[in-house]
Amino acid sequence: MDAEGRATQGAVTEERHYERMAQAIDYRSRKPSCGRCGAASERFIVMKKHPRYIPAFHFRWLTLWYDPMMRRLYPEEALKNALIAQAGIQSGQNLLDMGCGTGTLTLLIKQTQPNATVYGLDVDPQVLDIARRKAEQAGETIVLQQGTATCLPYLDGSFDRLFACLMLHHLTREDKQRALGEAFRVLKPGGELHVADFGKPHDLTMWLISLAVRWAEEVHDNILGLLPVFIAEAGFCPVEETSSYRTVSGTIALYRACKPMGVVYETCVSIE
Repeated sequence: MDAEGRATQGAVTEERHYERMAQAIDYRSRKPSCGRCGAASERFIVMKKHPRYIPAFHFRWLTLWYDPMMRRLYPEEALKNALIAQAGIQSGQNLLDMGCGTGTLTLLIKQTQPNATVYGLDVDPQVLDIARRKAEQAGETIVLQQGTATCLPYLDGSFDRLFACLMLHHLTREDKQRALGEAFRVLKPGGELHVADFGKPHDLTMWLISLAVRWAEEVHDNILGLLPVFIAEAGFCPVEETSSYRTVSGTIALYRACKPMGVVYETCVSIE
C-alpha cells in the first residue's frame, strides 16, 4: 500500500474509532462524582496573535443581523437561561464565556449573579464591539477580551465555570480538541464546563434536518455525537447531556462536565 493509501486508511480508522466511542457511552445517564470546587488565584497572560476564524453566521456582513436572527430562529432565551441555571453560579466566582460573540450570554450571566466576575472572550473584534456597546447600555461591568479558544490567554486554574455556547461547531476537529483541552487547563479543580452546541439527533425529524446541515462549517462531528467524547478525552469526568432542543437547524444539546478534584481515574469512556 502506498503512502496516500495508508493515510486514507488511517483517517477512516480514526473516524470509526470515534463513532464507536460515541456509541459506547450514554452521557445523559452519568452521575456526578467529583468533589467541590477548589480555590486558585486569578492570573493572566497575554496572547499575541489571532488566526483566521469563521464569523457569526459564517459571513461578516451577517454579523449585525446575528442577534435578531438568533432570537427569531432559535429558542435563544430558554437555551441560555437553562445553561446558566445548570451551572449553579455563586457569588465571588470567576466565570468565562469562551467564544462570547455579541455578549448576550455574558450579560445574562452577570445579571444572574452580579457579584461574580465575568469574562467574555472572542476572536472576532466586530462582535466584541457589539458586546461592549450592549454592556454599556445595560450598565454592567464585564471583562471583554480578544483571543482564541485554542490558546486561552489565562493561566491554569483561573475559573470556576466556563461556558461555550454555539461556538465549538465553528472549529475543526483538532481545534475542538485543543479548545476543550484549554478549557480543562484554565478551570479550577472541581470547576465545571457548560456547553450548548449542535448534537446527535434524537428523533427522525432532527435526523432528516441533520442530513442537510451536517456538512456546514464543522458540524459533522457534533451530529455524530462526538462532542461529549472530545470533552471526556480532554480530562473531564463526568460528562452529562442535560437537555436538548429541537431547532430549525437540528438538535442543540446542553452538556455539563466537571474537572476532577485531583482524582486519579483511567477514563470516562469504555469500549467493549
